[in-house]
Amino acid sequence: MPDLANPISYAIPGFIILLIAEIWLNRRGKGYELKDTVTSLAMGIGSQLAGLLTLVPIIFIANGAHQFALFDLGYVWWVWPICFMLDDLAYYCFHRSAHRVRWFWASHVNHHSSEHYNLSTALRQTWTGFIALGFIFRLPLLFIGFPVEMVFFCGALNLIYQFWFHTEAIDKMPAWFEYWFNTPSHHRVHHATNAQYLDANYAGVFMIWDRMFGSFVAEDSKDPPAYGLVNNLGSFNLLRVSFHEWIAIARDVWAAPWRHKLSYMLREPGWSHDGSRETSAMIKARAAAEKNSLAP
Repeated sequence: MPDLANPISYAIPGFIILLIAEIWLNRRGKGYELKDTVTSLAMGIGSQLAGLLTLVPIIFIANGAHQFALFDLGYVWWVWPICFMLDDLAYYCFHRSAHRVRWFWASHVNHHSSEHYNLSTALRQTWTGFIALGFIFRLPLLFIGFPVEMVFFCGALNLIYQFWFHTEAIDKMPAWFEYWFNTPSHHRVHHATNAQYLDANYAGVFMIWDRMFGSFVAEDSKDPPAYGLVNNLGSFNLLRVSFHEWIAIARDVWAAPWRHKLSYMLREPGWSHDGSRETSAMIKARAAAEKNSLAP
């Protein structure tokens, strides 16, 4: 078994250098807002600390799952690219669920809470991933037989790749790259609150998953992305950024009739039993209807 270090610890200096370079290139800070950037950086630090605090139970669960592996794949060279590809598919499944299931969204929402889109936004990561049980999406890889250390390593590489495309400094990559891989253009769509962009482009590395499963939407120069949440927080308070959706879930579950309590945890964000709120599907349908009514 190879001794695999956490590649994220080696990537952090590169993150900092690229962030400083983007600030300088963007007319010395255009597109950055000090409080927003500080919040993103603090969220990133907190996420790393939360990861350290939950590392032991995560390793325990992962090793326990691997005990039931169907195969012993080991570390031969050809296993690595397969693991990386399947890990990216697992990330797609997690990421799509994180936008379609409110329980997972409660942990993921803080990543979308910035109204700016720059490299600091990439660092705005969750503190509650363990509570949300997001790690369950990678358990199938362990049941198949990929080594625990390999799955962790590939997951870290996936996260590192996702840093660079949180930027408006890059317009489009070459067409072949745009087709196969996630890019700034594709991920700007994912972070946008424009109706036509909602629930799109969940990929981590390979855009093939979005193209296969019908969630791909191309960026439209006539409809520039607007960033943040459908209902923005309007706050830089770290505790509110981190926990506001968990608190909202608790309030809804407490107030809801018994037959709807579970739905407020497991249905899509914006769902309500009385239809008083809007889901992303409802927002898209309303926008489409308004567009059609204005058509000549």
